[in-house]
This record gives sequence, C-alpha cells and structure tokens, in this order.
Amino acid sequence: MPQTKPVIRVENVVASASVDQPMDLNEITRTFPDVEYHPDQFPGLVFRLRTPKTATLIFTSGKMVCTGSKSEKLARKAVKTVVQRLRKGGISVKNEATVEIQNIVASINLGGRIHLEQAARSLPRSMYEPEQFPGLIHRTLDPKTVILLFSSGKLVCTGAKKEADVDRSVNNLHSMLEEYDLMAYE
Repeated sequence: MPQTKPVIRVENVVASASVDQPMDLNEITRTFPDVEYHPDQFPGLVFRLRTPKTATLIFTSGKMVCTGSKSEKLARKAVKTVVQRLRKGGISVKNEATVEIQNIVASINLGGRIHLEQAARSLPRSMYEPEQFPGLIHRTLDPKTVILLFSSGKLVCTGAKKEADVDRSVNNLHSMLEEYDLMAYE
C-alpha cells in the first residue's frame, strides 16, 4: 500500500550572515565567558544558544555562520538573537545582520523499501556503487539538490536553500520512484 506523502524532517539549516563591520573577538570572549574561542586552532569564535539550539561562528570580518537550526525561520531568529545578545553585553554592532540560507539538510521516510539496483538504472543523474557506499546518490536539477536513497526507504536531501525546495525535490523523486515501480510497501 503506497504511502501518500513522504515524511520530511529538517535536521539542519546552515545560514551565513554579516553585520558588515569588524568584530573584536577577544572583547566578545571577555564579555561572554561561555563562548568558545581558540584562535590558534580556528579563526572564529563559537556562540551557542539554547533556544533555538544553534551554534553561530563569528569571525573578525563580521561574517557569521549559524548551524543547527531546524528551520529557515529559526536560523534567522538565532542570528538576530546573537546580535541582540552582543549589543546587550555592550558590544557595538551598528547594523542588523543580513542572513542568507546556504544549505538545508533533511531526512525523509518514504514508508517502503526502494529497489536501488533498478533505481540506479532508471533514474537520471544517479550514482550507485554499493561496495563504496550503501546509498544511491541522485542529483536533481530543479531545484538543485542531492538526495541519498537507501534501500530502507529512508532518504537524506541536501543542498536546498529553501524548505519548499526540499519538499519539491523529495516529492518529484517519490513520484518518479512510484512511476518506475521502484518502491515496495509491506
């Protein structure tokens, strides 16, 4: 019995941001003792938030990278919260951060098994080398994503810049799998 809709869960959103001004990482470290800063190992500092549970890397250039959020909205909120906390701590941040989503990683359950050998032959832009990796690698063009397919019916979608693109990629692929009769449901 085919499942009607794939179950999609966003696992991680990576967003880049910039406040377009130099940042004094030593001053931030003195003001916020719980940040992680080891300039001998990595040029940025790590500013963690509990809600939304994220880690934001801050660089002296004023550029930031936020990881760990579960949605585009939460990634934007996390960056905004970091900037607000910096200001509250007395760090001068003149501009609001401009935020751009770089990558969305989602896990998907199709609720049935996938015939990977046949899928490798049927799906365009696919690569399957089970001796090297147990999943089939499928590249979509519109939207541009990479989807890993596993025989268990589980997928991982990466490369999307919008949650809507994850949905579109996954639903298009699921339709193709159905169309080519590559799914087996218990």
